[in-house]
Amino acid sequence: MTVKRSELHQYLNSYLNSGAIKDYCPNGLQVEGTESIGKVITGVTACQALIDKAVEEQADAILVHHGYFWKGEPEPITGMKKNRIKQLLKHDINLFAYHLPLDVHSEVGNNAQLAKLMGWQMDGPVDSSDPACPLVIGSVSESMTGQLFANELESKLQRPLTCWVEPTRPIQRLAWCTGGGQGFIDRAAALGVDAFITGEVSEPTIHSAREQGIGFYAAGHHATERYGAKALGEHLAGKFGLDVRFIDIDSPA
Repeated sequence: MTVKRSELHQYLNSYLNSGAIKDYCPNGLQVEGTESIGKVITGVTACQALIDKAVEEQADAILVHHGYFWKGEPEPITGMKKNRIKQLLKHDINLFAYHLPLDVHSEVGNNAQLAKLMGWQMDGPVDSSDPACPLVIGSVSESMTGQLFANELESKLQRPLTCWVEPTRPIQRLAWCTGGGQGFIDRAAALGVDAFITGEVSEPTIHSAREQGIGFYAAGHHATERYGAKALGEHLAGKFGLDVRFIDIDSPA
């Protein structure tokens, strides 16, 4: 089955509530391709390797979490950016990208999907009045040691943790933000949770965790955000009967 590009774009914007979310990049259709879409490749980042796979698969569209045209990046379309966009245009492939809207969605979002993978209870965003709030709170069903929690993360995500700080108490109450959310460490600690989980780490993050007695787990930006685009693609396959395939171009970051 196929769907018109405009219909798919409108549905995605509505389903992900992208118009209500202030972001660092344009959400939605970033590069226009063929009008009729039947095959979609989903992935985390619209890198050259994913585009090449989409060309190989003769896809009509690519749907990712990390697209193009970020605030502060150079505007000229040269070098790597030129090569990527040229390939999309040459093969008439649409590029759809949703950043924060795909982080925060209550069903297919990265935070929700990480909770589903790990078996955590997600209570919701820390700030329900802000549709762009990426920090969520929840819990595990039974308290566990910091070491056991680390083991479970590594097992479910199938990669070693970038780093972790063992908490001063057993872990049950959690706060998390997939991707580059290490800047939320102090806000998470103020919530009184036992552990904060994100993708990346900065030098001050470790000291904040140690001094505030909160467990901290950096599980990888890519590793914690593999699941939103995949879930969204599966949703579209069911909704429109599209041929959707998730391709994981791994990154150690």
